[in-house]
Amino acid sequence: MDRHPARAHYNKDRPTPDSVSRGFISVMKKIRILVTGGTFDKKYDELTGRLFFRDTHVPEMLRLGRCRLHVAIETVMVIDSLDLEDDGRGRILQRARASEETALLVTHGTDTMVQTAHALAMAGLSTKTIVLTGAMVPYAFGSSDGLFNLGSALSFVQVLPPGVYIAMNGQHFPWDGVRKNITTGCFEPVNTP
Repeated sequence: MDRHPARAHYNKDRPTPDSVSRGFISVMKKIRILVTGGTFDKKYDELTGRLFFRDTHVPEMLRLGRCRLHVAIETVMVIDSLDLEDDGRGRILQRARASEETALLVTHGTDTMVQTAHALAMAGLSTKTIVLTGAMVPYAFGSSDGLFNLGSALSFVQVLPPGVYIAMNGQHFPWDGVRKNITTGCFEPVNTP
């Protein structure tokens, strides 16, 4: 029987000394995840054959990944990034600015992730490390890259210096040094001036 039943839930309590080293607890960053939707959170309707949104999969993903970090999840919206316009980006900026945490992870659709990263970089949030991540395949399909990308992004947001980054497929990129290659479906570095 588990002597610490609260540990089974990723966000109930701070990590305990027997789950991570004492030294790490003192430097562990508090992380806020801002959920915006994207392929990460799409579900499949077997009757109509369409993808749709209901709720985020992030809490389940953190539980399955046995996350031991101090994480707060905030759903800003749950939409396809192709439907994300300036007012939606404004809501993301507002929530990032209002966050007490200096480590922010934004789940986002891959089609307009770079545009939102640009908006966040221009917002003057110079004390925060902001990492955007997403998935090419919906998490609900079981063969998604989403769980791997979420785990990678959680690691990157803890160790990168303040700035805005995109994390996909185990790599991180500065917001102004990356693009989505629509032929390969991967993010890749671009030369910046």
